[in-house]
Amino acid sequence: MGNEYSKYLPLTESTAYTLLALAEPLHGYGVMQKVVAMSDGTVRIGPGTLYGAFSTLESEGLIVKVGEVERRKSYALTEKGRRVLKEHIRRSVILVKNGELTRDW
Repeated sequence: MGNEYSKYLPLTESTAYTLLALAEPLHGYGVMQKVVAMSDGTVRIGPGTLYGAFSTLESEGLIVKVGEVERRKSYALTEKGRRVLKEHIRRSVILVKNGELTRDW
């Protein structure tokens, strides 16, 4: 799986959280709230950053607009987006495991 998705990796922390938040369809404000909740408040994404990311992620085929109600656009992960996120998580787990091996430094 690595080579097919490596051009998208590594994901930034905010991009990874954005994709995680979009496991279910959400609008921008919902994504911002969910990212704060999932990260215990350590990651906050502003509207300008988020909507710029939406545009990039949509053009890369990682997310898709699934609806719009009263100017609120909802987005969701595509299958490609799920696979990229899954590969990012797989790589992150390896990093954490290696970090645990060096705890005594």
